[in-house]
Amino acid sequence: MYIKIFKRLIDFVIGLCALPFVLLVIIIFAPIIYFTDRGPVFYNANRAGKGYKPFKMFKLRSMYVNSPDLKNADGSTFNSDNDPRVTPIGRFMRKTSLDEFPQFLNVLKGDISFIGPRPKLYRPEKYPDGLPEYMEKSFKVKPGITGYAQAYFRNSITQEEKFKWDGYYADNVSFLMDVRIVLKTLKSVLFRENINTAESYKKQ
Repeated sequence: MYIKIFKRLIDFVIGLCALPFVLLVIIIFAPIIYFTDRGPVFYNANRAGKGYKPFKMFKLRSMYVNSPDLKNADGSTFNSDNDPRVTPIGRFMRKTSLDEFPQFLNVLKGDISFIGPRPKLYRPEKYPDGLPEYMEKSFKVKPGITGYAQAYFRNSITQEEKFKWDGYYADNVSFLMDVRIVLKTLKSVLFRENINTAESYKKQ
């Protein structure tokens, strides 16, 4: 009942409430992003949704145009405070998570939920025989702007470990768990817990 009705209703209300702030952020930052290197304002990437179905995820562009796609050893996206591919305004947006604000448009559309596993890259060619077992559970629910692995571990664990905790969320999703994730996310962002460090990459 919660997942099928109330969770979607909560998502829609949150999306509507966030819409004015999303538009304000876009109006303020779009010209700065464009005039930094005359490139597109949005970075619309293919992501895997519920059931591993693709969708376009909205995000403000934080990197220079034609930046190389760097990966960590486990195949996850490289992300660092000192990433030379990131523009000055992109660095600020990432630190404040403002580049993620347009994802509330995906919440309104129903592509993602406010709470759920962070959207993963859509790469079906990598899994011609189907998804590995440890990944399957995480796609039982819609991805989200923030989720269990994101809130509690951010980038301090490997991609495989993130799938494990995403699967744990998918098996145990509830209203109380979602509330705890929101509170933990706020704490992690405010105190910059489990951010990328040289030590965290050594673990991967």
